[in-house]
Amino acid sequence: MKRICLTVVGMYFMLLHAFSQVTSDTSFKSRKLQLDEVNLVSSYYTQNGDHSAIQGGIGSEKVTDLANGIELKWVGWDARGRKNTLAAGVGIDHHTAASQAWISKSGASRHTDGLRVYPSLDWTRENGKKGSSVSLGAYYSNEFNYQSLGLSAGVSQKTKNNGEFGLKLSGYFDQVKLIYPSEFEPATFNTGVRGEREHPDYGSSPRETYTASFSFAQVMNTRMQASLLVDLVEQHGYLGLPFHRVYFTDGVDSVERLPSNRFKLPIGLRLNYFLGDGVILRGYYRYYWDNWGVRAHTASLEASVKITPFFSVTPFYRYYTQTAADYFAPYGAHAHSDTYYSSNYSLAHFNSNFFGGGFRIAPPKGVFGTHMTSLEIRYGHYTQTTDLVSDVISLHLQFK
Repeated sequence: MKRICLTVVGMYFMLLHAFSQVTSDTSFKSRKLQLDEVNLVSSYYTQNGDHSAIQGGIGSEKVTDLANGIELKWVGWDARGRKNTLAAGVGIDHHTAASQAWISKSGASRHTDGLRVYPSLDWTRENGKKGSSVSLGAYYSNEFNYQSLGLSAGVSQKTKNNGEFGLKLSGYFDQVKLIYPSEFEPATFNTGVRGEREHPDYGSSPRETYTASFSFAQVMNTRMQASLLVDLVEQHGYLGLPFHRVYFTDGVDSVERLPSNRFKLPIGLRLNYFLGDGVILRGYYRYYWDNWGVRAHTASLEASVKITPFFSVTPFYRYYTQTAADYFAPYGAHAHSDTYYSSNYSLAHFNSNFFGGGFRIAPPKGVFGTHMTSLEIRYGHYTQTTDLVSDVISLHLQFK
C-alpha cells in the first residue's frame, strides 16, 4: 500500500504543475487538440488458493499485484465541427506469484515475480449533427512469457427515438513464449546464478483473437435505460500455457493440451434505473457459451447513492457460475487416452461471489480546490467454491 501512495502522490503533484499552466477560459472551442482530462488509477490485488495449474491442480495460488496506470485525453474540433478525442495511456503491473517458482519441480525457478507493461492509444471522432462516431485503437502488452499487439475499429449511430447502435471490431496478435516445466528441459541444462534455474528459450507460438462487439442502447423513459451487448469471439493458435502441468491417473505428468481454436459467445443485458433522491441502480446479466463446453451466468447489481451533491457511495454485488470445460479434470484424474487435457481451475465448475463498495468525491470547485475533479476509492472481496479468495482495492483520480 505504501508503494501505491508514493506513486499516486508523485503523479498528483506532477499533474497539478501541468494543469496550472493550462488556461481555464472556456468561452470558445479551440480547433486544436488540447489536454482536457487526466485519469490516474492505482490498485492492489491479493489472492490465495490451493489449485495451482503449474503444479497440475494442486499447490499455492498466492498472488499479489500492484497496478498503476495513467490516461491522458486531448479534445479538439475540426473545421466541420466534429469533436476529436485522443486518449493515450500506459499501465504498469508488478506481480508476485508463488506458483511460478514451481515451473521447476524443485521450486528453484527465478520466475516468481513479473512486470507487465501495456500502453494504449485510442482516437474517436464524433459528429454531433449526424449523431455518429468512428474510433480507432492500438494496444500493446508485454510480460516475461508473452507479447501482445491489439488493433480495434468502431462505429456508432444514434437513432431518432433516443437509441444508439454500436459495432467494434478488434484483433489481438500474441506470441506465447514456450517455457516448459523443468522435467521436460534437456538433462544437460545447467542452473544459473546462485543455483537458480533459467529456463531455456524454445521460441514462441502465435495466438490470435478476433472479436466483433455489437451493442444497442435505448432510453426507455426519463428513469430507465437498457442496453443489449453481444460479442462474437474467435481464437486460434496456442491457447494453453506450456508450463501448466497435468497428472494422469498413473502419476505420470505432462503439459496441458488444449484445442487450437475456441469460439465464445457472451450475451449481456444492462439496465440502469433512476429511483430518485440521488439513487441509481445498475443491473447486469450475461450468458456465456463456448465450444469447449463452458456455460456461464453472471448477475450483478450496483447502487450509486448520493449522500450530498458531491459525495456518493456505491455498494455492489456480483454472482457468477460456470460449468466445467470438456477438457478439465482435477489432479491425477486424466487418462492417457484423453485427446485434450487441463487441470487449470479457471476451466473447472465453480460458483463465485464478489461484493464490496466504494465512495466518490466530486466537489464543484475540485477536490481540495485543485484541478482534481473527482476522487474514488473502491474495495472488493471475492470468494470461489474452489476455495480461491481474493481482495482488491483501487484508487481513481480524475483531473480536468
